[in-house]
Amino acid sequence: MAIFMDRHDLKGYTAADVAEAHRKDLEIQDQYGVKFLTYWFDQQRGTTFCLVDAPDKETAQCVHREAHGHVAGEIVEVALSAVEAFLGRIQDPEPLADHPQDNSDCGHRAIMFTDIVGSTEMTARLGDRMATELVRAHDSIVRRCLNDFGGREVKHTGDGIMASFASTKHAVECATAIHWDFRRYNSGNAEPIHIRIGIDSGEPVEDSNDLFGTTVQLAARLCSAAAADQTLVSENVYREFGSPDAFSATKRRRLKGFSRPVAAFECTPAGSGSR
Repeated sequence: MAIFMDRHDLKGYTAADVAEAHRKDLEIQDQYGVKFLTYWFDQQRGTTFCLVDAPDKETAQCVHREAHGHVAGEIVEVALSAVEAFLGRIQDPEPLADHPQDNSDCGHRAIMFTDIVGSTEMTARLGDRMATELVRAHDSIVRRCLNDFGGREVKHTGDGIMASFASTKHAVECATAIHWDFRRYNSGNAEPIHIRIGIDSGEPVEDSNDLFGTTVQLAARLCSAAAADQTLVSENVYREFGSPDAFSATKRRRLKGFSRPVAAFECTPAGSGSR
């Protein structure tokens, strides 16, 4: 058995339609020795991805064909460990709700990195115990904001957090809230914490050997390039957010791993609002 991810183009279908198709897959999967693990739906783009444990690609397609007729336009073999590391869970999504805390997954995702500015110097100056306490404070603030805006923590990077969002808009709003909460934290603490954030967006599957690679790399590079208390986003995020006034253009940047200078946009400073 192998793990496959397939892609369906379902323009005009609703989340309820896709959920019903998935239910029909589950009804007959045992007849083919197949197990559908989960699915993601992006209604705006009309794309659906299914994660399936199957003997081969054709058997997985046979289930779709018999259950509802919506065969995949593309199917690739993937590493389950990579999918689990990125999404943090393999189970069916909860029913959709029109709320920022909706954690349903879709094909298109926004990736965010946070990073504590000067963490190495902070540890040398304060010592391991105090530095660890400040990292815990960072983690608490970021995780609270992720929960408020429907983000999912992918992993802890030691001095920051990598997170993913089904909504690009929620990712940007979360970044603004994070900066605001650190501004408030710093006003009441003798040892301030300054962070930087980078965000990019894209589809999670490019090919069987590079899951989420480019989007993750660009978000990380933008985070590294950002100044203290700054969020830098990619051109993709700038376009998808839908409100140009929320950003200001910065100079194109040469980022490690990217052959050409990359356009970067700064979010409106968190201090311009409150939450």
